[in-house]
Amino acid sequence: MTSAEAGALRRLAPPARRFLAHRKGVLVRLALWSLAESGQAFLVGHAVARSVDEGFLAGDPRRGLLWLGVALVAVLSGARVVRGVFAQLAGVTEPLRDGLVRRAVDRSMARAAPGGPGGTDRAAVSRLTNQVEIARDSFAGLVLTLRSFVFTAAGALLGLLSLHPALLVVVLPPLAAGLALFLVTLRPMAAAQRRALAADEALGDHAASARAALRDLAACGTGPGVERRGADLVADAAAAARTLAGWAAVRTAALGVAGHLPVLALLVAVEWLRGHGVSVGALLGAFTYLVQSLLPALHTLMTALGAAGSRLLVVLDRILGPETETETETETETGTETDRVPEPVSVLKSQPGPSTASASAAAFAVDMAAAPAVELRAVTLSYGARAEPVLDALDLCVAPGEHLAVVGPSGIGKSTLTRLVAGTLAPSSGEVRVAGRPVTGRPAAELAALRVLVPQDAYVFSGTVGDNLAYLSTDACRAELDAAVGAFGLGPLVERLGGLDGTVRPAELSPGERQLVALVRAYLSPAPLLLLDEATCHLDPASEARAEEALAGRAGTLVVVAHRLSSAVRADRTLVLDGVRARCGTHAELLDRSPLYRDLTGHWNS
Repeated sequence: MTSAEAGALRRLAPPARRFLAHRKGVLVRLALWSLAESGQAFLVGHAVARSVDEGFLAGDPRRGLLWLGVALVAVLSGARVVRGVFAQLAGVTEPLRDGLVRRAVDRSMARAAPGGPGGTDRAAVSRLTNQVEIARDSFAGLVLTLRSFVFTAAGALLGLLSLHPALLVVVLPPLAAGLALFLVTLRPMAAAQRRALAADEALGDHAASARAALRDLAACGTGPGVERRGADLVADAAAAARTLAGWAAVRTAALGVAGHLPVLALLVAVEWLRGHGVSVGALLGAFTYLVQSLLPALHTLMTALGAAGSRLLVVLDRILGPETETETETETETGTETDRVPEPVSVLKSQPGPSTASASAAAFAVDMAAAPAVELRAVTLSYGARAEPVLDALDLCVAPGEHLAVVGPSGIGKSTLTRLVAGTLAPSSGEVRVAGRPVTGRPAAELAALRVLVPQDAYVFSGTVGDNLAYLSTDACRAELDAAVGAFGLGPLVERLGGLDGTVRPAELSPGERQLVALVRAYLSPAPLLLLDEATCHLDPASEARAEEALAGRAGTLVVVAHRLSSAVRADRTLVLDGVRARCGTHAELLDRSPLYRDLTGHWNS
């Protein structure tokens, strides 16, 4: 048994004893109905044996039919017994469900009450619905299967003994061997299930976090590393699945030994049994006990015990166990895809970091002094061979240190333009250059050294405030971090989180706060080109103006896909994309030359 399972059992044992102690009456009635089921199992095989030995083989068919009638009555009475069992079962399972619901509600309310841990309990709905129902169904299934096996096996084995003790000598060894083999597989099977579940969850978390940070991965050139990590997780999941399948095969073998070998042994030993005085009727009765009662109960037990038992243990411990700090963090992390420390974080740090980026940027310094910061030469891009081009023969030149805004209707190609410049998207035709060099096909490390792309969905990970801010500039000193925090007005947020060493929980940050953290991170980056793809859309106008002013004062070139037209007014020049002819100029020039820009300005001022 794993340490987690042992700990769960220790925690759950006292409340389980208290729960059962308050329901002694229901348990006694359930045991009485189960005794009736045991008697039914005994009668069926016994009546078959008597009908053959004392009836048909003795030349008395009436007596044989009478005994078969007894067997029929025993079989038909099973419906009444099952009804009585289920009636008493409800007296155990429904109070369990009600108690678990009360516990889940109390935990959620205590967390939200003054003095509690605080925060939103995102697991409360899951506990009240899915987890409680899993616990009730699993508990009911275990009670049914365990009770049925114990009392049915008792009735069947007692029946075999009453027919002839030699029958037990033949039947019991393979039955006990199969059951022992099954019990031996429980612990490794449960451990394999947990490993398979953990591997599956790790793979799912990696896929979710990579999807959430897809733009950042592409912009920073860490896609291959994330792909390798994903391949490793797939391999781990496959290995865990193979191990689980291996133990499942052993369990199937145990089921075969316990479920079929007794019948085979009985067939093989017929001559020996007959030599020891076992009658034909007793043999038929023994086969009836095995096929009708004992083996089906054993099959149900083996099928249900492993899966339902471990599932019940995990869910009960989740609801009834103490709410530790780790559990609280885990529940918080299930709220959004970006709450966990995403896999790209470790991958990014294994790639050339900001120090390498600084060296690469320095290597291009001569080129940048003479070449445009961004240059597009007759760039066309279509998402399909026959699709209308999103950008059609676009020419653009952005000087080093220039602040360019990009505006236009939704879907016109603004984000596509930033991806082309960032090198994460290749044009259908034409050429895109950054610092005088083509970006298409250029190594990711070189691209990461030259530009930072900040998307609309800001990328923030669990960690310290300082780690989040200095993620692209690990050489930044504390004074530089403090200055950047002040420049963006991030002081109140940093103070609320506990300073630069405070912990960031992404789920507790608003979208605007996430964007500010990402903007400060880009501001501190040594990359000379910043690409903001509506990266200020969740900020209020004052915060947006302050952020853009800080970014514009930073050494380097700034290209902003504008969320508000005020960004265009603050820019040195603005590129207007209208789907027909792109126009670029100052605010005053565009008011004179671009009808679309005038319309956008009118809507903005109205």
